[in-house]
Amino acid sequence: MKKGIIGKKIGMTQIFDETGNVIPVTLIQAGPCVVVQKKTVENDGYDAIQLGFDDVKPQHMFKTKKNGKKRKIFVCAAKKGHFAKWLGSDSAPVLKHLKEFRLDDCSAYESGAKVTADTFAEGEKVDITGLTKGHGYTGVIKRWNQHTLSKTHGVGPIHREVGSMGPNSDPSRVFKNKHMAGQYGNERVTMLNLKIVKIDAEKNLIAVKGAVPGAKDGIVFIRDSIKA
Repeated sequence: MKKGIIGKKIGMTQIFDETGNVIPVTLIQAGPCVVVQKKTVENDGYDAIQLGFDDVKPQHMFKTKKNGKKRKIFVCAAKKGHFAKWLGSDSAPVLKHLKEFRLDDCSAYESGAKVTADTFAEGEKVDITGLTKGHGYTGVIKRWNQHTLSKTHGVGPIHREVGSMGPNSDPSRVFKNKHMAGQYGNERVTMLNLKIVKIDAEKNLIAVKGAVPGAKDGIVFIRDSIKA
């Protein structure tokens, strides 16, 4: 991996190229990110940089603890101390999202440096990772795109059930990986070889061709493509 950045999905729109063709794009606010920590082979066994994204409001730095009827408020010292240690100041900002990127060359980055959208270039291919939309507990029709059962001749009211589980004599069990109802969505997914159509360096916006996993305001991780 040569470069990476943390971003926030804004939504989808469309732009036109030089020949007038419509290109569906996803807008991502990529950074600015801060290099919070730099890991080295000598200290940690590998080279990497830890990026932080999205400032946290001061009131979100505190936790409340119930002691009887009273509520005590105390500072989240572990998180605050981590930023103070690596950024070299007790008044260092606390960032909401942290992510490590194992880069081929980490020598160009130092703690406290900023990484912005212009790290990438137009026309470049990238891989984007995010969490898909969560749909909760769903049935097999929605989760696995199975057909409904017949709606005549005494079938109902089980038109949307899973159907036959297999023979009841042999093997007398349900096979592993049987498509059944359960949690749908909220999975970590990576889209490969997405093309960067446009970059707005002033607003830290990246327009990527196609769809990106996740809902609006979802956090995504962008890196240069490994299969381009």
